[in-house]
Amino acid sequence: MADETTDVQAVVPRWEWRIWREDLGEAGARFAELTPERVQESDETYLVSVNSEASVKVRDGVMDVKELVTVDGDGLEQWRPVMKAALPLPAADARKVMGILGVDSPSPARDAYTLDELVDELVRPSAEVLAIEVHKRRAHYTVGGCMAERSELSTKYGARQTIAIESEDPARVVATVHELGLDLLPNVSLERELKTLAGFGAHRFAVMDVGSNSVKFLIAERSADGWWRRIVDRAEVTQLGEGLADAGRLGDEPIERTVGAIAAMADEARSKGVEQIAAVGTAALRIAPNSAKLVDAARERAGVEVKVLDGEEEARLAYLAATSGLGVGSGSRVVFDTGGASTQFTFGSGESVEERFSLNIGAVRITEQWNLDGVLEEGALHSALDAIAEEFAVLDGRPSPEALVGMGGAITNLTAVALRMVTYRPAAVHGSVLRLDEIDSQIELYRTSTVEERRKIVGLQPKRAEVILAGACIVRTVLTKLGRDSLTVSDRGLRHAVLVERFGQPV
Repeated sequence: MADETTDVQAVVPRWEWRIWREDLGEAGARFAELTPERVQESDETYLVSVNSEASVKVRDGVMDVKELVTVDGDGLEQWRPVMKAALPLPAADARKVMGILGVDSPSPARDAYTLDELVDELVRPSAEVLAIEVHKRRAHYTVGGCMAERSELSTKYGARQTIAIESEDPARVVATVHELGLDLLPNVSLERELKTLAGFGAHRFAVMDVGSNSVKFLIAERSADGWWRRIVDRAEVTQLGEGLADAGRLGDEPIERTVGAIAAMADEARSKGVEQIAAVGTAALRIAPNSAKLVDAARERAGVEVKVLDGEEEARLAYLAATSGLGVGSGSRVVFDTGGASTQFTFGSGESVEERFSLNIGAVRITEQWNLDGVLEEGALHSALDAIAEEFAVLDGRPSPEALVGMGGAITNLTAVALRMVTYRPAAVHGSVLRLDEIDSQIELYRTSTVEERRKIVGLQPKRAEVILAGACIVRTVLTKLGRDSLTVSDRGLRHAVLVERFGQPV
């Protein structure tokens, strides 16, 4: 064992990026065109813990243990081997393995442990450790000067496919991951994916954001080691704010549509094992004098309590969500979230919030007021833009921020259209840059299109066809008022911030 430990300690830690899918899609197809250097099949046993991210596996009668050293700014994980020992495992090493897994084990009853003895006597008595048997088929390649592995894993909990890129040089890994297009997917270690697959120590929570145009719905699963996985993340357009500007109150039909969506989402959440549901309401429910009608109906029909947020609280939560993981620097920044009935602004520097406010200007009212839901004469568009500019006069004279972050359905739809997304990919949208010339191009596209024609545009959610022109005009106005020609897009909205505050760390 001493010689093996010395050899292990001499190994230079490697950096790794690993992605998972039931179907690897384009990435898998690119590897299918390559000839593997070797292909191996093996039966392995992984020991995973709620208290540790360590990689602990037994393959071909050898205990192989690696520890996560660090995660760098690009999200790469650096792993270091700490043990490679043949079984039966000496008692001292067995205790060391359990310690690495973060589990206090009883005094060894044996001088050495076979795998079965280790699992039966040290692992199974603990609720904090799980043994998972894995059949693995691995194909090895060299890509971009890195070790690359495409694997298929089968367990009693299900099957997954994975691609891993490894090297002692992190720059090579970053370059190769980008070239393969894998940086659009999260880096998830094998141990974390196995715990997720097995549902080991996991808890699920749901959040609903009841907005003026849509109800946004998030189900997320938190594993025992604090990592999150999105189970469901979508929006249902219900147009709760329809007619609010003219009537001054919520209509019966919009309330019925919205409560129906809330009830269906609640049923789905409970069917997926969600433990708690949090729901918040925004501008339409703040403004309308009869908002209690919806709140009461949601409670009675869905068992969901909708908490109506004031404008400042909504802006604070938007800032918290939007600035998570974007790398927009530590200087001055403005975060804005434009919805169906309001637009929230938060001004800050780094993580510090300096000013927050909400304006009752949203895409639904602007659409209704200026008839932006169909083909529009160019002069009428300019009149609408001038009127919108007057409503955002509070932004006049403010210094241009070093970073402008935008969020909300209008912005993510504009981005999806720019990227021509047939299927919406949150990881690709989050952190994208949306430029003024692209917004102008889309404004012209929507101005000259009927609602039916807009619904056929690749990347545009069909139910947003009526309000997308108004949303684009609002976004354009904010950019020009703040002296910016681009913004950074955040896919993380109010629902993600509520998840942070109520249930733990962000997704």
